[in-house]
Amino acid sequence: MHIESKLPHVGTTIFSVMSALATEHGAINLGQGFPDYPMSPELIELVAKAMQDGNNQYAPMPGYRPLLEKIAEKLYGCYGTTVDPLSEITITPGGTYALFSAISSVIHPGDEVIVFEPAYDCYIPTIELNGGVPVRIKLQHPDYTIDWAAVKQAVNPRTRMILINSPHNPTGSVLSREDITQLQDLVADTNILIVSDEVYEHLIFGGKEHQSILRYPDLFARSFVSFSFGKVYHCTGWKLGYCIAPAAFTKEFRKVHQFNCFSCFTPAQVALSTFLDQTKPYLELGRFLEKKQQYFEALMRSTPLKPLPTYGSYFQLFSYAGYSSETEAELAVQLTKEAGVAAIPASAFYTDATDHQVLRFCFAKKEETLEAAAEKLITYFRKHS
Repeated sequence: MHIESKLPHVGTTIFSVMSALATEHGAINLGQGFPDYPMSPELIELVAKAMQDGNNQYAPMPGYRPLLEKIAEKLYGCYGTTVDPLSEITITPGGTYALFSAISSVIHPGDEVIVFEPAYDCYIPTIELNGGVPVRIKLQHPDYTIDWAAVKQAVNPRTRMILINSPHNPTGSVLSREDITQLQDLVADTNILIVSDEVYEHLIFGGKEHQSILRYPDLFARSFVSFSFGKVYHCTGWKLGYCIAPAAFTKEFRKVHQFNCFSCFTPAQVALSTFLDQTKPYLELGRFLEKKQQYFEALMRSTPLKPLPTYGSYFQLFSYAGYSSETEAELAVQLTKEAGVAAIPASAFYTDATDHQVLRFCFAKKEETLEAAAEKLITYFRKHS
C-alpha cells in the first residue's frame, strides 16, 4: 500500500546517524549534544519525593500551576519581564516540541518563514509539514553573523515569520544588541511573527549577555519563545521545556498542544517548582560550561583542527581547512571509525549541504571524556600527518 510522504527529502537525523555509528565502532560521542556528567542529586530526590507523595496523574494541560508561577518569577529576575503564569506559559515535552507547536499553530500554506542556516534540523521540516515555505538565509561564515541586508531583501508580503536561535546551534554564535535593533526595525509596522529558540539561554560565555526576546516588549508582543529544562539541569532525557507567548498566541499554541501530548510528566514539574527557588544552578551554568569549552579547546591545540569562536551552547566548530580536502561528512565518518571520536559535519545543518570544512564537537562532557577524545584525535592525526 503506497503512502505519499509529507517529508520526501527527509531521512534519519544526523544526530541519530552519527550516534549509531559511534556505538557501532565504540567511539567517544562528541556529536550529539548531551552531557555525560551527573545532574543534581537533589533534583532527582525531589522527583522521587513527588512520586512518593502521589503526584503521578495528569498535570493540568498548561502545566503545574506552582511551576508556572516559579517560571514567571525566574523570567522577571533574569529579564525584567512580567509574564502571566496562567495565560502566557505552557509546559512542553522539550524545546523542540515547543518550536513545532508554535509553528504549527500559526503557519498556513504559502506562508514564508525566514530561517538562518546552518539551522537546527527540526526547523525546516516543521515549516514544510504545515505548508509553509522556508526562506533560507545563510549566516556569514566564519563568525556566523546575520546579514541583515539579505534579510530585508527577503521580506515581502508573504513573509509571516522569522525564526531565530541564540545561543546558536550548531555554531555557538549569539545575537548582539545591534542584531536586536535590526530585528526591531525590520518587523516594526508589519504582521511578521517571531519564533525564538532560546534553549541555551544560560549556556553563554565569553563576556556575552543573552539577548532574550523577553527583554524587548515590542518583540515579545509578536513572539513565541522556547526554553528547555533539560539543557539547564543536565537532564536532556527528561524532554521537558516551556513556551512563552502573549496570551492570544498561547491560546492558539494550546489548541495544538492539547491534542498532541496534552500534559507533561507531573513528578518532574512538581520537583522543578521547588528546585527553581535556587538561582545558583542556572546563574553559574555559563561559567561552568565555559571552563569545559576552554579546557577542550586547549586539549585540541595539538591537532590540526582550528577552533572557531563560540559564545554559547554545548558546541564548538573546528576547521580542518588546509589539512584535508575531504568533505565534512567524509571526515566525520572517518574520525568515528578510525580515530574513535564522533563529531557532526556542519554541512548537515544546511539544506544544500554547504561545506566550509568544519566539524561540530560537543564539549559538555566530563574532563576525562574530553581528555580521552583529544588523545584519540591527537594519535590519529599524528598517524596520518
